[in-house]
Amino acid sequence: MTKTTHSLALNKRKWRLTWLLLLLWALTSFGPAFFARSLSFEVWGWPFHFWMAAQGSFLIFLAMVVLFAWLMNRWEKELHDQGDDMPSSSK
Repeated sequence: MTKTTHSLALNKRKWRLTWLLLLLWALTSFGPAFFARSLSFEVWGWPFHFWMAAQGSFLIFLAMVVLFAWLMNRWEKELHDQGDDMPSSSK
């Protein structure tokens, strides 16, 4: 693969991951608010909708940020190890 092909593959993976994580964020942030009455089971003694609003959505967001950073570092290292320069957007 050429330098451009590797960079394009990285950009494609980055955009796919970005959209997937954006969808997950939207579902975990807004989903419990829309379906709060039907989410009436308890998690560690608290109603699930309360837990999601107070802490769950934030913890999921932090996990998504860590996952994104870890994957991007890994993918860019692979690109660098193959002899390609880093994409211009990450310099």
